[in-house]
Amino acid sequence: MYCWSRFKSRANADLFRNIASFTMFVGYPRSGHSLIGSLLDAHPNILIAHELHALKLIQSGFDRNQLFQLLMENSQMVGAKGRRHSGYSYEVPHQWQGRFTALKVIGDKRGASSAMQFRNRPGLYDTLKNIVGVEIKFIHVIRNPYDVLTTMTRRKPHKSFDFLVEAFFKLCESVAELKTHDPAESIYDLRLEAFIEDPKFHLQRLCSFLGVESAPDYLEDCARIVFKNPKQSRFDLPWTKENIARVEARMSRFDFLDGYAFDENTEAHR
Repeated sequence: MYCWSRFKSRANADLFRNIASFTMFVGYPRSGHSLIGSLLDAHPNILIAHELHALKLIQSGFDRNQLFQLLMENSQMVGAKGRRHSGYSYEVPHQWQGRFTALKVIGDKRGASSAMQFRNRPGLYDTLKNIVGVEIKFIHVIRNPYDVLTTMTRRKPHKSFDFLVEAFFKLCESVAELKTHDPAESIYDLRLEAFIEDPKFHLQRLCSFLGVESAPDYLEDCARIVFKNPKQSRFDLPWTKENIARVEARMSRFDFLDGYAFDENTEAHR
């Protein structure tokens, strides 16, 4: 991979010359990263790979254009397969998944572990910034924690509830720490529930954050594949009052979780 990417990246160096920002996802498993990443990858000026694990490549000594080359190849490969993940297709017909016109934004969709890696490996953020040589922008996708924990429980039945709660809130702590070190304008908080309610509005704002314009046909085509209603997984499994209260108490430490509740009637989407 190293030698091949080095050879190919030299041939494609002109494609990467005008990239203005590098984009990463931070957050939690089962929170909508695949959907948002796929919609952004459909933009003619944005390329978002699907879990290439860019930070691992950086730590392995890959340079800027090698990284961008592998991100591009990943986007092309996943796009050709219909952007499928976990039984869902996130293909956007008539748009640019796996392709682009002029590349301005490039990134990787790997949200659950990225912030944790920055926290556990001091200096990794500076290494990344020095290598990519452009502004780094983070997309923080947030979903009701009770839904996230329910889905984590169903996906990892061998793990205890206590273990999963600790894992989730360690991710919250990692994001909170990242927010203290990085300028607020470099991290975009996006609530999945709000996005699903009005995908064109929120996708337009997200594109603006990334520094690209969003054409009406792009917004319309993307909106067509978005679920009509958010999946409220928390009602699929029994929750004890004790566990609901435990999660609620932990949530109160993080302002980006304000308004979320187990009872859908009291939840505030911002």
